[in-house]
Amino acid sequence: MYKVFGDMLSGNCYKVKLLMQFLGLEHEWIPVDILAKETHTDEFKHRNPNTRIPVIELEDGRYLWESNAILNYLAEGTDFLPQERYARAQVLQWQFFEQYSHEPYIATARYINKYLGLPKEREAEYHGKQAGGWKALAVMEGHLAENRFFLGDKVTIADISLYAYTHVADEGGFDLSEYANIQRWFKDVEGIPGYIKMARENA
Repeated sequence: MYKVFGDMLSGNCYKVKLLMQFLGLEHEWIPVDILAKETHTDEFKHRNPNTRIPVIELEDGRYLWESNAILNYLAEGTDFLPQERYARAQVLQWQFFEQYSHEPYIATARYINKYLGLPKEREAEYHGKQAGGWKALAVMEGHLAENRFFLGDKVTIADISLYAYTHVADEGGFDLSEYANIQRWFKDVEGIPGYIKMARENA
């Protein structure tokens, strides 16, 4: 059985949980408190020397970290990861977009606000994340105007990667009420059998 070390309120950890629910993969969820610096213990550094969650322990005892790497590993051989060369590269394209053009703004703003309570010394950083976040959301809104999911009509791990932090973007100051295509996409993702909400009590 897989073991997953993470925090269900972290979008990067939630990605892994969501895919495992969609695929019906048995796993043990082991909560990790990043604010208590539980990722900085020697025991945790053995699992991930980069001291970040999520980390998955495979059935053979090896560890894998970085959320999108974990998604690609788990999705191999399933409908969530296409086999065709160009489509597979498109999945990676959107996952790189998520990590470099989306997550650094939307997820960081959310972390400063939700996890840290928007401390005064980080207010400038928080407001500085807004422009980049809105730019990423505009790219997504435009793409979803012509596509049901990020690779057309089929849901893939590209959608899971982007859904995780986008659906809670309001917690970082991004009001998506006027983004009709993103809102429609939210409903389509949430209609997939096995869907689970981001909440610690579900872990």
